Amino acid sequence: MKAAVWYGKKDVRVMDVPEPPSPKAGWVKVKVEWCGICGSDLHEYLAGPIFIPVDMPHALTGGTAPVILGHEFSGVVTEIGPNVTNVKVGDRVAPDACQVCWECPRCRENRYSLCEKLAFTGLMTDGAFTEYVNVPAYTMYKIPDNMSYEVAALIEPLAVAMHAVRRAPLVQGDTAVVMGAGTIGLATLMCAKAAGASTVYTVEVARARKEYALKAGATAVLDPTEGDVVSRIRELTNGGADVVFECVGSDKTAPVAVELARSAGKVVIVGIFEKASSLNFNALSFTEKEVKGSLAYYGEFGSAIQLVADGRINVEPLITGKIGIEEIVEKGFEELVNRKEENIKILVRPF
Repeated sequence: MKAAVWYGKKDVRVMDVPEPPSPKAGWVKVKVEWCGICGSDLHEYLAGPIFIPVDMPHALTGGTAPVILGHEFSGVVTEIGPNVTNVKVGDRVAPDACQVCWECPRCRENRYSLCEKLAFTGLMTDGAFTEYVNVPAYTMYKIPDNMSYEVAALIEPLAVAMHAVRRAPLVQGDTAVVMGAGTIGLATLMCAKAAGASTVYTVEVARARKEYALKAGATAVLDPTEGDVVSRIRELTNGGADVVFECVGSDKTAPVAVELARSAGKVVIVGIFEKASSLNFNALSFTEKEVKGSLAYYGEFGSAIQLVADGRINVEPLITGKIGIEEIVEKGFEELVNRKEENIKILVRPF
């Protein structure tokens, strides 16, 4: 079977790999239908290794590069290992990407994305840019029969966004700013609206992404190349937003996110950074603003599926491309790098 394998920065190879063996106890084999190219995949392609273990095997999985990428996926259960009771062969699923120990303090609190040995499918162990993948049964979430596999592949990034909104937490009537209108930014915008935000402003420079933000329900989109965004947000919100979500992962945007929040406001860092940022901590102590990190999810997958299933959130417009596995570098990674303005989510069919 074909797979997209990460060997190093700017070195992703489409190659033949063996089909994984029958799953061990507590694991399942999934036939992948669609897998989305995530921002973290793109970070690994452009600047990795970031998450991918290179020099030492990962503490939980034992994995090391080269590794098959891909974790935003949907598919069908084709085989189950011993002691698996939550799914059966033939079930349609959208799996969670977190593989964890279930023994450390955060796992015992069920905050499993903070596991001391956290592994992401497709980064610390082989993932879903291939036809079949073995993953733990506890990562399985069934999807409704009327939900397409393409839409189901976006449940994972939607769960990331929902977790960020809950981390704030954003409450009904709040004003919010979302920095960035990529997949996570747009999904965060949708979740903020669903949570009852009175107004949600998006900060974005790419033309097409501005349009997507407006279609997704943004009150307005502000372009930092066309004016002082901080002054404008303070004017529009009477002093700053209640909650700001940084969904870019840039050393330049993170300090701005703090400025966009009102005194005693909240800033949630959702983006993944390729290099360190700087911050004058007086901006926090003098204003009592709160800055929180947000990583993945713990408990949002089922809710994300329900929000899509009942029509409160529509992620299908975020899909801007569908390609085959052989095209993943040229029409996937390079397309997202070189034509960012025209793309949100590109899905890959692995067979």
